[in-house]
Amino acid sequence: MMSPTSAPTASLNEIGSAAWHKSTFSGASNGCVEHANLTDDRCAVRDTKNREFGAIVFDSPSWGAFISSVNSGVLSL
Repeated sequence: MMSPTSAPTASLNEIGSAAWHKSTFSGASNGCVEHANLTDDRCAVRDTKNREFGAIVFDSPSWGAFISSVNSGVLSL
């Protein structure tokens, strides 16, 4: 697993030019997240309503572990 000192990063240019995909669980309140696949096997996630706050970048194994935990009910949204 990654630690705060080894967490992947992305430049503002890379975040700004990424192909973002809005969550299919978005409702009328627009309270959701967006996901983008980046180069070098990284993923970025950001708040749809607060895009100006930037994004959190994950390596692929960490993102996969998070998604698996949500899908299995270990974490709930």
